[in-house]
Amino acid sequence: MKFLIFILGLTITFLLAFLVSSDRKQIKYKPIAIMLVIQLILSYFLLSTTIGFILVKGVSDVFGTLLNYAESGINFVFGGIANEGKFPFFLSALLPIVFISVLIGILQYLKILPFIIRGIGYLISKVNGLGKLESYNAVAAAIVGQGEVFITVKDQLGHLSKNRLYTLCASSMSTVSMSIVGSYMKMVEPKYVVTALVLNLFSGFIIVHIVNPYTISEEEDILELQEGEKQSFFEMLGEYIILGFTIAVTVAAMLIGFVALITAINGIFDSIFGITFQSILGYLFSPVAFIMGIPASEMQEAGKIMATKLVSNEFVAMLDLKNAADLSSRTVGILSVFLVSFANFSSIGIIAGATKSINTKQANVVSRFGLKLLYGATLVSLLSGIIVSIML
Repeated sequence: MKFLIFILGLTITFLLAFLVSSDRKQIKYKPIAIMLVIQLILSYFLLSTTIGFILVKGVSDVFGTLLNYAESGINFVFGGIANEGKFPFFLSALLPIVFISVLIGILQYLKILPFIIRGIGYLISKVNGLGKLESYNAVAAAIVGQGEVFITVKDQLGHLSKNRLYTLCASSMSTVSMSIVGSYMKMVEPKYVVTALVLNLFSGFIIVHIVNPYTISEEEDILELQEGEKQSFFEMLGEYIILGFTIAVTVAAMLIGFVALITAINGIFDSIFGITFQSILGYLFSPVAFIMGIPASEMQEAGKIMATKLVSNEFVAMLDLKNAADLSSRTVGILSVFLVSFANFSSIGIIAGATKSINTKQANVVSRFGLKLLYGATLVSLLSGIIVSIML
């Protein structure tokens, strides 16, 4: 039964992508099949093998150590505020972003991170059927962030076709920034966070091949990166510290606004209709939960969490998942992978804003395909959830 639902889920996901394809005749099926096999192998390796367990534990331990280091700075500034045993979410889950951001800045400054990104991007470009720029952007977005990645390709941004621009933006929305991975690991199991990071990379390429197919000539397939103005080491440190704090405060502000708004809407709906707004969304998303392999008895609750992520953000949904005590471990695993992405309405504004600061004309193009961008990124999360469901 699990295998049949897996095949059904893949079929429906590909059909939903096919329905909005910009050029169905150009869809390349060979790289799609190759990447699908790669995903199955990687998900099995990460979730079902001893070596995979050791690797995931190693990544988790690294982030755990980094978060412990971050706590020393947080305790120094906010130690008197937090009650013992009741460390506030902002301090324990969000402020460590500042320290992780600093580490990313140091690796960037030492030219280690660009080397890693280019290397991984080059290897991926050999199997994904896309260009070097698209492959680089997908890896870079998963490390430096969905907005910041456009700065590194700003000289090329104005010359990109609509199709290539869509691919870059889709990669930015489908992945997550490395600076907040530690925060995710505070709310969902690290093994699912690591698995989602890997699967989303390939799921993004697969969905793009269907939704937005195109061919790049060798003359167009050039990767020229913008390094930006040379800074001193301490200028860089200051910039990344402020950037990390800005991200933490921005996420906190969005959480305050979205949680309060959803609570208010739930209260209004409950008082008028006798059912909460999130429960209604849960019923609407129940079929989507079903094709991801979630048991029928848990579809409505899972659908509610999935919908919450779409209309608010992944942090709000992860908090709901963390507080859902009646879900099976299988459902929690599938949902955890589904939630690890930036696929929500607010990301449309973030990406459009990032491109607008570089090229106003291209930002207008991004705004016009914003909903299609979110649609594709949601299919990416759906595909990753379906892939992992066969392993649980």
